[in-house]
Amino acid sequence: MRLRIEGRVQGVGFRMFVERAAAALGLDGWVRNRRDGGVEAVIAGTPAAIEEMVERCHAGPPAARVDRVEVLAEDETVASGFVLRSTA
Repeated sequence: MRLRIEGRVQGVGFRMFVERAAAALGLDGWVRNRRDGGVEAVIAGTPAAIEEMVERCHAGPPAARVDRVEVLAEDETVASGFVLRSTA
């Protein structure tokens, strides 16, 4: 799945929040900041783990304000593990 998170999500540790949550949930994929001020992630794993990640992204870390989490189907094949990517 591809997640696009909007709100006050840059400069508040959101990418690291996603990285830690993904590791805890056993998800593979990546996360990065977007030039438009949002955060984007591609995640792969069990349906239950993906659902939990979406819920965690709605909450975000304490300093974040999440206005929207868009969930899109994604065909990208991701490597095992979870990584931070450069801004796109």
